[in-house]
Amino acid sequence: MRVAVTGASGFVGGAVATALVARGHDVTGFGRRPDGWSGGAYEQWDLAHGPHGGSFDAVVHSAALADDWATLGDAMLANRIGTRNVVASFPDARLVHISTSSVYDAFAPNVRVTEDAPLPTRFLSAYSESKAAAELELPADAVILRPHAVYGPGDTTLLPRILAGIRGSRLVLPEGARVRHTLTHIDNLVHAVELALTGPAGVYNVGDDTEVLLSAVLQEFLVRRGRGDVSIASIPYGAAFAVAGVLERSARIARRRPRLTRYAVTQLGRERTLDLTKARELLGYRPGPTSLVGAEDW
Repeated sequence: MRVAVTGASGFVGGAVATALVARGHDVTGFGRRPDGWSGGAYEQWDLAHGPHGGSFDAVVHSAALADDWATLGDAMLANRIGTRNVVASFPDARLVHISTSSVYDAFAPNVRVTEDAPLPTRFLSAYSESKAAAELELPADAVILRPHAVYGPGDTTLLPRILAGIRGSRLVLPEGARVRHTLTHIDNLVHAVELALTGPAGVYNVGDDTEVLLSAVLQEFLVRRGRGDVSIASIPYGAAFAVAGVLERSARIARRRPRLTRYAVTQLGRERTLDLTKARELLGYRPGPTSLVGAEDW
């Protein structure tokens, strides 16, 4: 199958493109950087600047501005307009869109949330709002995948931010991160993408096969990264949310990035679990468990 992968210069897109090549697909990667992916054919393309050309059987759209402190204008340009340009570029291809569980309501816990849960009318980040808007740009025969907290080899966002948050030998997190999450190993997301290339259209939650206690996973990660000396401390959710609001207001005045955002607080201090029944039954999705094997070298 001839497959195009947008965002191939990034963590998710690069992993997807490389895995699809290994499975025998003819893959062309697209990315903004001139040398963004070396696993096969690659073309530089900034999706926000207009449509592209080419004939493909399927397109995996993973390119996105995944920044919870991006401006709404920048996020909409990259995520909504970028998605619109992908749809216009490949009208005859099966489109697999990698969205995010961040389109669900951030103000409340997500407890085994299903794909038909109403999407919120207010958002805590331009990232979430723009990704929800991007889904509206897709044709009815597209597949939309909504993973939560993608991690694994090559991760440049989730786990590195945890390491960056260490102060001395303490990592202070909302509620001590003692909340349940459905995490998504990159291998499980790749598995879902490959099934989606030929599976039924629709929206699917994807993640690891079982829910985990986030604090336990983070503690194991710290040990594997040689920081077993670090203890996870707790700050009440409400206090963390209020502090993040103050930091955001100060950051706007100073025109800099805050050390903590309210979005981050909601993602670390509230339950974020997904119901995977639909993907299991309709796509044949069979994910592996949450695993930090090899995290010493991530």
